[in-house]
Parts: sequence; C-alpha cells; structure tokens
Amino acid sequence: MENTGPLIHSTPSHASLPAAFVLAADKLPPASTAAAAAVSLPVVDLSLPRDEARRAVLAAGKDIGFFQVVNHGVPAETMRAMEELCEGFFRLPASEPGKAALLSEDKKKPNRLFSGVTYDTGGQKYWRDCLRIACPFPLDPSMINQWPDNPLGLRAVIEKFTVQTRSVGMEILKLLSEGTGLQPDYFCGDIAGGDVILNVNHYPPCPNPEKALGQPPHCDRNLITLLLPGSVNGLEVACNGDWIKVNPVDNAFVVNFGQQLEVVTNGLLKSVEHRAVTNSVKARTSVATFIMPTEDCVIGPDERFVNEENPVGYRTTVFSDFMRIYNVVNLGASLNLTTNLKDVQKEV
Repeated sequence: MENTGPLIHSTPSHASLPAAFVLAADKLPPASTAAAAAVSLPVVDLSLPRDEARRAVLAAGKDIGFFQVVNHGVPAETMRAMEELCEGFFRLPASEPGKAALLSEDKKKPNRLFSGVTYDTGGQKYWRDCLRIACPFPLDPSMINQWPDNPLGLRAVIEKFTVQTRSVGMEILKLLSEGTGLQPDYFCGDIAGGDVILNVNHYPPCPNPEKALGQPPHCDRNLITLLLPGSVNGLEVACNGDWIKVNPVDNAFVVNFGQQLEVVTNGLLKSVEHRAVTNSVKARTSVATFIMPTEDCVIGPDERFVNEENPVGYRTTVFSDFMRIYNVVNLGASLNLTTNLKDVQKEV
C-alpha cells in the first residue's frame, strides 16, 4: 500500500533519516565502477534525415535500452516552464488548499499527491514525493479542470507539455515501427491510446543518501517513457551488472522502453531496470511522461518477431491484467522481480 504520511518536502530540513527509509545492507546503492562511469547514454538527434533518425533510435534502443533525444520539437521554453512551475508547486506549503486536496493514498484517483512510497515491500519507504496527473487523449476539459493551477499557469503548461511530449513519444514509436518492419501506424491504436500519466517526482535533500533511494530498481510497465530529468542528477540505469549515472543533455528527453514494447517485439527491445538515487544538498524534480495502452488492450508478441530461432517468449495478456499481476517490486540482492519478464511470466 502506498503510504503518504506527511510530505517529505514539507519539513524544511531533516536532521536524520527516519528508520522506515533506511535500506537493508544488501539493498544499499553500491558505488559505480570506473567502467560504468565511462559509459554514457546514446544521444539521438531527431532532426536527422528520417532514415538516419530511424537507424539511430533503433540502435540506441538495442544498445542500452535508454537514450536521450534532442531537436525533438518541444520548445525549450515549454520544458523550462514545466520544470519551474513544478518546482514551484513543491515549494507551496502543504496547507495550500489545492495541494492539500490532492494528498491521497487512493491509487484509483487519477490525480493525486503522495509521499514515501513503499512499493509493497513490507514497509520500506523511498525518499520521494510525487504529483501524479492523468491526461486522457483527446484531452477532456472536465479532467483538465481537476489539475492543480497553483503556481499560476501550471495547469496550462501541463496541458501544452503533455500534448507536445506525447507527440515526441508517438514519433519515436513510429520510427521504431518502421525500423523493425511493423506498419508505421502500428502504435496508433489502443496500444498507445490510454491515458498519458505524468509523474512529477520530487526528491528533497536526503540527510543520509548512502542509506536511502528515491525509487528502487524497477522496469516501467507501460509502452514508452519520456523523462524531463531536471538539472540535478539522480537517475541511474542498469548496464552490464552495474549502474550508469545519467548526465542529462541540455533540452533533451531521456527515453526508455516499457515492458509492453518488450512483449510486442518478443524481446528484441528490452525494458531496462533503473532507479533514483538521492543527494544531501539539492532537491531534484523530474517529470516522467508515460504513454499507456488502454486497459482492455490485448498485448502479446507480434508474429513478425517470432520464428524458430526466436520462439514466443511472452504471454499475451490484457493490459489491466498485466498491471494487476506485475504490480509488486520485489527487491532482491540486486535486481527486482521484473528484470527478466520472460522468467516471471513462466512462474506466474
């Protein structure tokens, strides 16, 4: 159960790390090796000629499973406004009426503010506050009116940012379709037709970052994710048994594939594990845009990715069932339950 409790950022400073946030020794963030420090995410320029952009996106996706995109069409002014207004939202007092009204641990609420998520791990908490916003497409004015609008202009910026960022995600999916032999409009139906979910993640300064995480190692369960990472580092990506620290490029989105894309491509494209670390000095705010299938969308390996050398490796499931079955992050010594989806589906 997600346990909100008091918002972490509502306390100006924390003298010590509360016990619920202290990780067990075998789950502490290990130091990255020199080899991992030398690895950086591929950067894809979406303004390249289409053939080049298609090859670059596919190669980057196959390489690490995470990459950054530049020249994507979302104005830098929109990205900065989204960052600044979201940071301003978390600077508001917890008693501000619009903010207080959003505070909820009810997962069924489309728009809510929550804190200290436990991820069903037996009480272990993570050093993050999160504003979650549901954005149906086409946009529904009645839903938009439920979004926060303090600081002034936040609601309008969320609307503009979401429309433009989703467009970038759909263009990347189209490039992947073309590069893998699917029809260009393969991802234009129910498989990308659910609500777009925005997670505005806020990681306050942590009094003991060596003993806590902002988010545990996990894989995204959606189709594709675009992250506005903010100016403070904190995202780390699993690679070859180590963790890569992501250094954001100016005006770039960090892109990663969700597990539905892994299923559709029968493992050609992988959903890669990642986590959020904390620091003791500066707050970090990031905005994750999740492109989702509709709840009743049936998703399984496409026949074009199945052959004698690569037999069917994933179950075909209704997306709502997938979200229900694979809802638990199981923190083992290093990697979680969803790291190898093929093996998990065999066990269920």
